[in-house]
Amino acid sequence: MPLTIEQIQAILKLIDESSCEEFRLETDGLKLVVLKRASGDQLPAPAAPARPRPAAPEPARAAPAPSARVAVTVPQGVVAVRAPMVGTFYRAPAPGAPPFVEVGSVVKETDTVGILEVMKLMNSIAAGVRGRVVRVCVENATLVEFGQPLILIAPDATHA
Repeated sequence: MPLTIEQIQAILKLIDESSCEEFRLETDGLKLVVLKRASGDQLPAPAAPARPRPAAPEPARAAPAPSARVAVTVPQGVVAVRAPMVGTFYRAPAPGAPPFVEVGSVVKETDTVGILEVMKLMNSIAAGVRGRVVRVCVENATLVEFGQPLILIAPDATHA
């Protein structure tokens, strides 16, 4: 199903409001490539396919946090709760509220471990497994990519 103009405009607005520097989307005959740059920056001449850039510190911003993606190794026997889509990940239900989970928290399959904001819609993210949180991989208000590990959970062997 092709995207509507309104959907494309909503995607562009989301990208504009985020710290995302590059966005690519290919679907049903549509190829959308968005490259953000600071005013006055020159775009580089087209070259070979881009390679991932090392994370670089960004100037302070109100929100969302920079999306410097760090490779996360998921140990054997540990379950990664992954981002179901691109969006801004929030660890708490509201600003100033305590996070849904911390390292050491015990969770059930249906417990909410975070919220993913996509085009102004808030999507609860469930643990999906019963166990103990061993790592929170993403800071609050961070732009995340599809499939990016958010939370690592050691499953409860007694209920596996």
